[in-house]
Amino acid sequence: MSGYTNGLRPDLALITEWIEPGSRILDLGCGDGALLAHLAKTRNVRGYGLEIDPDNIARCLQAGVNVIEADVDDGLKDFRDGSFDYVVMTQALQATQRPDRVVSEILRVGRTGIVTFPNFGHWRVRLALALGRMPATPALPDTWYGTANIHLCTVADFEDLCRERGWSVRRRSLMGTDLDLSPFSRLMPNLLSEVALYMLEAPDRA
Repeated sequence: MSGYTNGLRPDLALITEWIEPGSRILDLGCGDGALLAHLAKTRNVRGYGLEIDPDNIARCLQAGVNVIEADVDDGLKDFRDGSFDYVVMTQALQATQRPDRVVSEILRVGRTGIVTFPNFGHWRVRLALALGRMPATPALPDTWYGTANIHLCTVADFEDLCRERGWSVRRRSLMGTDLDLSPFSRLMPNLLSEVALYMLEAPDRA
């Protein structure tokens, strides 16, 4: 899955395989709307994106994606419990003020939650830190002074949180250094996976 598939990032391309046709979807931090546009075309989904960046909102509108200007950190109070089949958040959880609260809201509003994040336990990150430098990797490309990431975590950290909160992990995929589904990532996930993808359910829905 190296490179882009159907114009999508590898993690987004994999998520499309997890989504049932005809589903209702909310995409948090939807960016330019590429995932929603692709799902609408290939899976006949219906839904909305939440985005705060004006340029991305404009791109969503140009692509025909329903988008709401909103900050995920303000919560999803405008949405009722179980409003969507899936609530998706890709590569943005680590940029929120309280990731644990965001996931709780994802699992309140959605019957199923899908989250992806860069793994701070990856060997490239560990090597950079061992050399006394903040890491710069394909999954974490920004400089230390220009990054939006404020709550980075490892695969082990995230799975500890899931156990503590009783969130059920229905599916997990781990992408290696080249953002492909390397079998080695499954052998040593906290060391060899660069991006982690999780499908979650709340305890009362598992």
